Formats: sequence, structure tokens, C-alpha cells
Amino acid sequence: MRTKTAFLRAGRIAAWTLMCGAVLVLPASSQENFDPASQIGPNPVLPEPQQYLFPPMHLAKVVGWHGGEKPTVPAGLAVAPLATGLQHPRSLYVLPNGDVLAVESKAPNFNSIKRPKDLVMGWVESWVTSGGDTGPSNRITLLRDADGDGRPEIRSVFLDHLNSPFGVALVGNDLYVADTDAILRFPYKTGDTKITVPGTRLTELPGGPIDHHWTKSLVASRDGSKLYVGVGSNSNITENGIEAEKNRAAILEVDRASGRFRIFADGLRNPNGLSFEPQSGALWAVVNERDELGPNLVPDYMTSVKDGGFYGWPYSYYGQHIDPRVMPQRPDLVEKAIVPDYALSSHVAPLGLAFYTGDALPQKYRGGAFVGEHGSWDRQRFNGYKVVFVPFSGGHPNGKAEDVVTGFLNDRGEARGRPVGVAVDNSGALLIADDVGNTVWRVTAAAPQTSSAQ
Repeated sequence: MRTKTAFLRAGRIAAWTLMCGAVLVLPASSQENFDPASQIGPNPVLPEPQQYLFPPMHLAKVVGWHGGEKPTVPAGLAVAPLATGLQHPRSLYVLPNGDVLAVESKAPNFNSIKRPKDLVMGWVESWVTSGGDTGPSNRITLLRDADGDGRPEIRSVFLDHLNSPFGVALVGNDLYVADTDAILRFPYKTGDTKITVPGTRLTELPGGPIDHHWTKSLVASRDGSKLYVGVGSNSNITENGIEAEKNRAAILEVDRASGRFRIFADGLRNPNGLSFEPQSGALWAVVNERDELGPNLVPDYMTSVKDGGFYGWPYSYYGQHIDPRVMPQRPDLVEKAIVPDYALSSHVAPLGLAFYTGDALPQKYRGGAFVGEHGSWDRQRFNGYKVVFVPFSGGHPNGKAEDVVTGFLNDRGEARGRPVGVAVDNSGALLIADDVGNTVWRVTAAAPQTSSAQ
């Protein structure tokens, strides 16, 4: 029987072989000639699926930000750090008084290794985690910038000793935090800079022992009676068994009074960025789709979420496109699978969504949606690693997504940072959580140029 050390060594060898030979898995023409932009919009191009013994893996080495480096924004915008030196800021929440909560979170200790492939993938992915992992995390840091100059006067540990937190929602004086395994409720008073009382568990959420997709996005209904929480799948494509997917790959609707929940919509492999579109009032999410069908399948997407809707996972993708790996199939579910509203291209890994209701940024951004794309790991050409903007009209996407915040990859393909959650602060600036650069970035309108008298 092979020892664990020997198994790990074999995994490292396989990983190295995989990375060196990844470009051989697909014909060069299939990889190089496909235009990722053809998968942005309501009608993405979907090539034929391909399957692998090991999927291609191409990960960006983390180098961080140095010497005053910062992301790139278009003309008319400016970007600067609101806070640095954080530990994996993953999501952001702006309180009514303008305080910004930066949720710093690390993945829980879970065991998702069921196949040799999982061992190899997990080991290779560990190469590209952010440095400085020994610092404190699994907490929420409060940033108070009362005068709006982009330099917080107060920075304090608001909540500590959480369990891989992600989503936050405030209803009245009740602050809700979605840990990876439960929604917690804390008392909050306007102006608090620290909460020390223990939270009460409103409801349990699917967590370990596997907890493959651990982030739990959270949003409150407009009347405050319900909470909506995104729960990702426990696998790529049910390789851990269908029982491991109970109440997963879904958005749950939680009754705030009782803590009871029901499945609001499912078939969503990893829904995040839950937000209500301001004009229609519809619930929207960004969704990470499945892997290992090729570098150009399956497009991640953003979509309105219908009560009782089924969105395909695991049996099909983008409506009725069958995933050949899933057995037994469920043609009854595939038949009713809803086509998402808007594709974002394959493997961009969207994790943040914020509708822009402010008026501080240029007019073109008003009413549209900003999306934080964490970036690909399983295609030869990187995709994502940026914040994009999708224009909306009448409550629906209306036009091509455009890059707004880039430069997270340097010219050598190394990661200075990776965007995750996005939010809009009370001044109308766009905030971005960068969990690899350990920074919260703030995007504002550029100061007008002044000319000196001749």
C-alpha cells in the first residue's frame, strides 16, 4: 500500500507533467483561435465539449503589488487603495452611515479529495494562494472614511473568530453574517466600531465535511422579512455523490423570523454576488459554471433568478446542453432548465456583483452592473482577473460588457491581485476587494484637468 508521502510525491509529479503538457491536451487551433469575447452576452458561442484525464491548468503566480503599483482604469476614472495589509478580503458591505465592512476570509479546512485528480488540482492551486497566510483572518474589518477623502480615519476589527465568513446583510439593528456553515445574527447600533457579543445562529447552512464551494453570499429582501443565501455545489459535477449536494447549487430563501428556509432556485453551480436589480426589483446573481469540458466551456454568467427556477446544473448547461458526464440523466429537469440572461465568458470566475445607483461616476455607468471576475485557472490563455461593467436598460442587460478595472495581471501573466467582491460606497465610489493583493481598491471619477495660465 502506498504511503501518503508517496501519494503526494506522485501527485506533484503528475501536476508538473500536467502543467508542462497542458497545451498538448487540445489542438492549438482550438485554444488559440477561439475568441473569448464571443461568449459575452445573451447568446454565447458554445463549442463542442472535451473531456480529460487531467484538465489543463494554468495558474498565475502571485507577486503582489509593489512600489506604488495599482490597477488600471479608463480615462475619466481614478483608482487608489482604501486599505492595504488585509488578509484575504473577499467581500464588502457598506453600512448606512458609510462605514465599510471588509470581510477577510480563508477557506475552511475541508477534505474534497476523492480522486487522484483532486489531489493534483488542489496541490497545484495551492501554489497561487496569497502570501502572508499566517496573519489573522476570518474576521471583518471596519473602515470609516468620514470625510470621503479615501483615507479611513478609523480601522478596527469589527467582528472576529468567524468561520470562513463571506456574506453580510443589515436589517434594522440586526446584522447577519453568512459563515460557511451558518447564518449568524449580531446586535448592531449605528456607529459601532466593534461587536464583542457572541452571535446567535439563525439557521444552519450546508458546510463540511467536504464544503467544496464554501462562500455564502447573502442579501436581505427589500422588506427585510427574508434573507437570500447562495450555496455552491459540493463538487464540479457530482463526483462526490448526489447526496453531498443536498440544499446545494442553490439559492435558499430564509425566513428571518424563524430561520426556516426553502430552496428558492437551484441548478446554479456556484451562485454569488446576490443583489436586487434596482429598477425591476428582481434578484440577480453571478454564477461560476462547471469545469473540465474544455478551455471554452462552460461560460460563467449573470442572471436574474426566478422563484422555483432550475438552471441546469449538473445535468445540462446553458439551457438544454447536456453534460455527458452525469449519470443517470434527468431529462425531466433538463427540459425545464432556464437559459441564463447574460454570459460573461468561460472560467472568468465571477464572485462579485454590484448595481450602480450612485451619481459620482460618469453617466455611462449609471443603472448598470459591475462584476468582479476572480480569474481562470484551467485555460491556457488567462480569462477574467478584472472588473467589468455590463450596461442595463429596463432592468435587463443592454450591450457588451466592457473592462473597467484591469492590471491585476502584469505583462508576464503574474497576479498582482485578484478581484472578488464589489460594492458602491455612500459617495458613489466603486469598491473592490482584492483577496490576493490584500487590498480594498476605491474607484472614483478622475479630478478634472486644470491648465495653468500662460
